[in-house]
Amino acid sequence: MRKYELMFIVRTDIEDGEVKNVVDSLKKLLQEKKAKILEEKEMGQKELAYEIKKHKTGYYFLFTVEAGNDAIEEFERVVLINENILRHIVVRVED
Repeated sequence: MRKYELMFIVRTDIEDGEVKNVVDSLKKLLQEKKAKILEEKEMGQKELAYEIKKHKTGYYFLFTVEAGNDAIEEFERVVLINENILRHIVVRVED
């Protein structure tokens, strides 16, 4: 298992409960794929450097996880089809 940082931006025009549901569903997905969430950070609402899909702000989240390739691939697949997530990035952390 390798260590990764997963950052994603959630739309701000949805209700707070829906934002929590998006984050919880991603955590559950990672746990189902045997990934270990080491750190979870909600960075709050921030202004985007440029508009994304007509949105000027977004809720930023950062997960530090230990996961296998299948968990990361499934995470990327899900965030790409989830319309509530504006952007994401996966970075492998060197030990």
